[in-house]
Amino acid sequence: MTTLNELSIQTPDDWHLHIRDGAAMAAVVPYTARQFGRAIIMPNLRPPITTTAQAVAYRERILAALPEGSTFEPLMTLYLTDNLPPDEIKRAKDAGIVAVKLYPAGATTNSDAGVTDLRKTYRTLEAMQREGIKLLVHGEVTSPDIDLFDREAVFIDDVFEPLRRDLPELKVVFEHITTKEAAQYVAESNAFTAATITAHHLLYNRNAIFMGGLRPHYYCLPVLKREVHRQALVAAATSGSDKFFLGTDSAPHASVMKEASVCGAGCFTALSALELYAEAFDAAGALDKLEGFASHHGPDFYGLPRNTGTVTLRRESYELPASVPFGDALLKPLRGGETLGWKQA
Repeated sequence: MTTLNELSIQTPDDWHLHIRDGAAMAAVVPYTARQFGRAIIMPNLRPPITTTAQAVAYRERILAALPEGSTFEPLMTLYLTDNLPPDEIKRAKDAGIVAVKLYPAGATTNSDAGVTDLRKTYRTLEAMQREGIKLLVHGEVTSPDIDLFDREAVFIDDVFEPLRRDLPELKVVFEHITTKEAAQYVAESNAFTAATITAHHLLYNRNAIFMGGLRPHYYCLPVLKREVHRQALVAAATSGSDKFFLGTDSAPHASVMKEASVCGAGCFTALSALELYAEAFDAAGALDKLEGFASHHGPDFYGLPRNTGTVTLRRESYELPASVPFGDALLKPLRGGETLGWKQA
């Protein structure tokens, strides 16, 4: 149901989420469980989640941290390294693990154990193609010779195109796309390629990082891009195409780490994720397209049932908390202390 002031949609999922571990994880996972039925949990812990046993144990820790009565389901992933053995993929499939994450070495937070050359992983990728395990791609090259703002577009030519040619039926999610090149590439690709888009890349261009001074809570990787790219992402997300779906890439960092001389990359949006997406779709005059993007396209691509139940958002002004507890630290959400225009009922 959609009215001017209220929007009810089938319970959505988050197809890209960081929640860390321990007390920090316990502090943030309830925010996601309140809004989403499921979420893809990123494996870039220290040390990374590279075995089925580690992923299963991590899932149990997440379930133990959920509020009583919660039906939220964490969907687990493995971290792809140059040495992840192909026979681990069958064990992962049998344990309910749905995907493996590709981080090019050095691309983002806790990616130093990532892949140095994708060709080294082909036997494992072939096993994933056989078993129906998805490949989740952080799509940036990491060469220091390539400008930071061009690394996603170069990745398409140098890595994605050869991968799609060599393994055409491997299901791949191009995660947190940030450029018009990526949006066009996914839109024109076959049924085995899809993409997630974050709320912050729909709402902001790179000016947000520098407005009134350096604003580290808007710094993420892939970094925010020019306005022409933001507009292309909005067009893709609101197009109704089932190739694009919701993935927050919410990434919590303690405030002292974000407000440091060398700050961590990531925007924490889990506190108000649906409200931020509603703001973006509302601004585009496309609230009627939010349910497909948030609740239908993701499970359809993953071959999972759509959630039952609904969530309702109301047009209501309220102030987002400036900070929230994060283990023994504080965590500042994106737009913390500011007024939002949509609120989950």
